[in-house]
Amino acid sequence: MADRPTILVTEPLSGEAIAWLRGRADVVCAGPGEQPFEAAIENAAALIVRTYTTVDGSLLDRGPNLKVVGRAGTGLDNIDQAACGERGIAVVHTPHANRQAVVEYVASVLTSLLRPLPPVVQGGLSPDAWSAARRDSLVPRQMSECTLGILGLGSIGRRVAEVASAIGFQVQFHDLLDVAVADRYGAEPVSMQQLFRTSDIVTVHVDGRAENRHLLNQEVLESMPETAVLVNTSRGFVLDEQSLAAVIDARPRMRAILDVHEHEPIPADAPLLHRPNVTLLPHAASRTEAAQRAMSWVVRDVWATLES
Repeated sequence: MADRPTILVTEPLSGEAIAWLRGRADVVCAGPGEQPFEAAIENAAALIVRTYTTVDGSLLDRGPNLKVVGRAGTGLDNIDQAACGERGIAVVHTPHANRQAVVEYVASVLTSLLRPLPPVVQGGLSPDAWSAARRDSLVPRQMSECTLGILGLGSIGRRVAEVASAIGFQVQFHDLLDVAVADRYGAEPVSMQQLFRTSDIVTVHVDGRAENRHLLNQEVLESMPETAVLVNTSRGFVLDEQSLAAVIDARPRMRAILDVHEHEPIPADAPLLHRPNVTLLPHAASRTEAAQRAMSWVVRDVWATLES
């Protein structure tokens, strides 16, 4: 193209991807409300976002020359695709870029949950102290004795099923869509009710469709066993946090490990703070350098769209 287009990048990308893009376009790295963004949005040809920039009609109206919106990430929850379509703006993203990172994170959560590694912090222990340390390391269940329920057998859910089955979990899943036998990776299909009623651990891997908001409500949560564990690395809004707080307060042996949250950063009055059986993590499942690089290369699809 004859003139170098302006491309707005609202959240950090890898230095390599930014350098590649700067070789082809004028790149402005700034978010809405910042002076460089406000100065560039009217003439920008492309907008690249990650997790915390909401691309809605009001933002798009401020960029009348936008041709493409790119999301360096898996889902498109923060992008109004209908509004983009109405304006003839293409949307591209990186749907599989963080799969391995999230699967590793879930595997790490499951391992630390069921097989924690208490360290030896001093030498010279007496035989009795050594025996006590070994006795305290005894865990009640092996993974092969546990049923893992997977809510959502998409790209990430399928890989979790494959890994969990290989380790020895009994794996079952529920998905909105029929899943071919060849694609189940050793997991058995069940109803959502059975999944929550009979799983020792439920890991959530659903998409960002509006119907999934507060899918995990009080009725669903109360159907779980008293000693169940809920793991969510998908979307924060899937879980009704107030309901979980009420259910988990009544069940001291129940656990929740949550990497995504309805409001991020987590507010000071969040209902799940300061509960001993709830672990809140800082939305870190995709935080590997490899995943960050792979998501950043959405710049190639953005550029290809501009050139087409």
